[in-house]
Amino acid sequence: MRGERMGKKLGEKGIATTTAVVIAVIITAIIVGSAVYVAVPTREVEKRVEVPVEVPMELTMGFGLGGYISGSTWDGRYIVAAERLKTLYDWFDYVYDEGVTLEAKDVLSVARDFIETLEADLVVGSWEDVAVPGLKTVADGYPDVYFLGNIGSDITSKKNFLRYFPRQYQAMYLEGLVAGALTETNKIGIPVGPVCVQNFRRMAAFYLGIKEVNPDATLYIKYVGTWYDPDTEREVATTLVEDFGVDVLTNYTDSTAPVKVCEEKNIWYVGKDTDVASIGNAALKMNIIGAEPWATTDTVAVSFDTRWEVIWDYFLKEYLSGVSDPDRLVMLGMDDYISVPADNPWKHESGMLLAVDLQNNGRIGVDAISPAALPYIPEDVIELIENRRNAMIRGAWDPFYEYELVSSGVGIEMPGLPVPAENVVVKPKENMPSDEFLLGQLNFQLKGIVKVE
Repeated sequence: MRGERMGKKLGEKGIATTTAVVIAVIITAIIVGSAVYVAVPTREVEKRVEVPVEVPMELTMGFGLGGYISGSTWDGRYIVAAERLKTLYDWFDYVYDEGVTLEAKDVLSVARDFIETLEADLVVGSWEDVAVPGLKTVADGYPDVYFLGNIGSDITSKKNFLRYFPRQYQAMYLEGLVAGALTETNKIGIPVGPVCVQNFRRMAAFYLGIKEVNPDATLYIKYVGTWYDPDTEREVATTLVEDFGVDVLTNYTDSTAPVKVCEEKNIWYVGKDTDVASIGNAALKMNIIGAEPWATTDTVAVSFDTRWEVIWDYFLKEYLSGVSDPDRLVMLGMDDYISVPADNPWKHESGMLLAVDLQNNGRIGVDAISPAALPYIPEDVIELIENRRNAMIRGAWDPFYEYELVSSGVGIEMPGLPVPAENVVVKPKENMPSDEFLLGQLNFQLKGIVKVE
């Protein structure tokens, strides 16, 4: 698996001494009659073989969105990604149905409509409860369709039921460095959606970043219970600020409520999933999520952007290449990207659109740190952020390789996987965990994080 390859790349001493090889995979489509011939590279890193594959003139993805596009950093960003791919590939199209979870729609009916009526070739479930059991169940009836399911905690898969999640945690670790440097009260907070591995992984990386630059800081978390509940998100965010003295806040939920609390309370917000200060920017396709920015960089100290288009691009090319038994667990990170034209509208001067990266008000990398926040962050921390980001882009460093993971004894018991006891070192330092562990077995809160009831 990819996690094993990353572990080898990092080397026995933790930092690779050679430059990591990164390949931008580009499809070249040649229209001949009623078919498109596609030059498809192999998955070999050191060689490329062009194989002509006859595919339909148009490839369609169907998105079953658990939540809503407007006003959501999650489902909205899925559709931003799809629109960007339409800009890059004239053979690509997409359809969607939103509110599948929130309106308790029948997933099987949604999926069948995508395939039988709208001719979707790939079907995506943006929330885990759209993917499992719904897409997992319907997959057997359509062996020629790729079904793609987002991962919360469940990593089960089938030959054509494939699971994915980006290495958001890499950017969240960098955000932790920013948050740890900015806090004056040494109290940082997170309103968290549901209890799941996805959120334990996120808070772990964020916490490791905080503690690296500020050992005296405390991270408080309080559960909202679901991904999208603006009223409860606001209530939880307000409690963390007013009752616990938090002066830097991020969130693992999807609405505008937490950042609005930060604006009102005049504290720093650390963004997640997408560049909230760019919402409304038509050139970036971010007007799909909303007409206006959710906040300015006077509030948003830093944010990161999840480029779902890189993941969709990966699966589209697997499908186009005719891979009959594709990877069932895909976790792309900062060392994965797609190439974009030099004149791309998304402000990626390097021509590389990373699967995940710091981004705030359209600015990338260290430049994503707010000009208003920058004076409060020591120069050595800025240098650390830049160096660690560059190392992760090369595939030469990862926070979950570097640090040990020690259980607090708090977590979620899963089938065959009890919560590790307090003080147990579940993962030693200088050891890269597998993707299976990161996606489906990190079922505990790190020691030191404070859960607020």
